[in-house]
Amino acid sequence: MASRTTTETTHYHVQKRRRAAFLDEWKGYQKTVRRADEVGLSLTARRTRVGVYTGIDGDQPTRSMDALVHEIDPGVTSTIHRHSWDAMVFVVAGNGWTEIDGQRVEWGPGDSLHLPAWSWHRSGNSSASVARYMTFSSEPMLATMGMSVIDDRGDTPVSELPGRPPFSEGVDGDDPYARRLRRLARDQTARRSGRLHTNWDELELLQTPRGTRTTFLLDRAIGYQASGITMAMFEIGPGRGQSMHRHPGEAWLYVVEGEGHSYLGTEPTGGVDHPWKQGDLIVVDHFLWHQHFNDSATDTAKVVRVHMFDSLLETMRVLMDPMVLFEEPPDAVRDAQAGNYHEIEWPAVHRPVWER
Repeated sequence: MASRTTTETTHYHVQKRRRAAFLDEWKGYQKTVRRADEVGLSLTARRTRVGVYTGIDGDQPTRSMDALVHEIDPGVTSTIHRHSWDAMVFVVAGNGWTEIDGQRVEWGPGDSLHLPAWSWHRSGNSSASVARYMTFSSEPMLATMGMSVIDDRGDTPVSELPGRPPFSEGVDGDDPYARRLRRLARDQTARRSGRLHTNWDELELLQTPRGTRTTFLLDRAIGYQASGITMAMFEIGPGRGQSMHRHPGEAWLYVVEGEGHSYLGTEPTGGVDHPWKQGDLIVVDHFLWHQHFNDSATDTAKVVRVHMFDSLLETMRVLMDPMVLFEEPPDAVRDAQAGNYHEIEWPAVHRPVWER
């Protein structure tokens, strides 16, 4: 028997209403700065406390990335789990360790770690004070595609846990299937051999024309194999500002040290200044002009920047060409905004101190 659709309106009208309703709802989720004081932490079944800066589990929905804060008390070890997405970790305070597929990585304030997709991991606090760290993950992106999966095994020894999902090795042949097998095997082999840890003491910050000095924390340029998330840190000199720019997609900026404000607006002028301080998360919504300023006349400000550049933003740039999706002012305007950054007297790089 033939079946027929029974909607009373056309496909065109249904999709038009659906898209309009989605955009109206999403505008209500737009944020500017998430204050550290606004993020409550709750004890979880993993024996850790967790708070949500951005993410649907904290009633702050996002589309590509989330940002969570975690605390572990002295002597506590979390349960072991894995998930289908990967995550990046930035340690705020305390000393401890994270075990990734049986490999133990010791960490302290300012260190960064990568937790690959489907890797078993747990963390422990080996210090006498509370350990605190941020995580940034691609879970919202995978949830959109129906591929977000988590597997918690409590205190099961690593030796008794299954490995990451198996994959087929490449085979000979020039047909499309053989090419796909070889391509995916190469990709998985590379992703399972990427770097896992950046030690703060090994960082070198370099000056840029935008008026800051910067360094990669987690990025393919320094050996990481992430699912498009990249994490870098920039430092703003006393009384200085970073030059203005804009781009699509979500970007998170976590304030490691210092205090200042950020300009956010749909145009280079006429926007709003948003103050921030240590522990806050600056939320740069899609395609907003933004510029970050250090309000201290004596101390620098350090900010960790996270976005999905190597996946979401690169894909958008290809799909929407010839539209310009990363935009800065002309060089003369950029240089005027950055000032003579060669005159900045940068201090020695020291591990961050949590003062909240």
